[in-house]
Amino acid sequence: MTEPFAFSALDRHVHGALALPSGAAPVGAVILVHEWYGLNDDLKRLARRFADAGFLALAVDLYDGRVAADVPEAMQLSNALQTSDAVAIIAAAAAALRAHPRSNGKVAVTGFCLGGGMAIAAACGAPGLVAAVPFYGIPKAEFMDWSHCTIPLLAHFGAKDAYIPTAGPQSVADAALAAGRSFELHFYDAGHAFMREGDPAMYDAPSAALAWERTVAFLRQHAG
Repeated sequence: MTEPFAFSALDRHVHGALALPSGAAPVGAVILVHEWYGLNDDLKRLARRFADAGFLALAVDLYDGRVAADVPEAMQLSNALQTSDAVAIIAAAAAALRAHPRSNGKVAVTGFCLGGGMAIAAACGAPGLVAAVPFYGIPKAEFMDWSHCTIPLLAHFGAKDAYIPTAGPQSVADAALAAGRSFELHFYDAGHAFMREGDPAMYDAPSAALAWERTVAFLRQHAG
């Protein structure tokens, strides 16, 4: 189960779905950023899964409550989203999680497709994060100023992704490493959106399992 959670960003209330881990001890927190469809049940499921792994998990809503029913609507919503606004929302979410009574003060960000790109942009532009885990998403070049990045990244991409050829994420990793940043890149024998469990056409169980194992270990290392 998740519960509604609201915080302030861009002079308005932003909403999300919060999943609490068991127990009462302070734990590391993770922000989840949705695909271009919006904050849907699949992302809430992932938030709950992160909570079950011991993290305070907040799935943020970049679309103000709108959820796309199909690809054309998702494209319309994603095209209307400003990356700078998404980064500001992620930064505000990080501040809200640091203040949460279950938080140990360390907040990471992960995201999928659109959200993966926003996670990279946040790594370069949102203060207060300790790590970033992008899944199969890349932001516009102007939002990847590696001189502003101080946190490690773990990135997951499909080697068979028809939307993002491997040269794209490899060039991002190369640029980050050339700037002296920590950027661990993994390719999987899968296509795009291989973590989308509710979509049999996209989901790849072996790749998803391995990416999840690596992600949890990485977040435990950096967020606790």
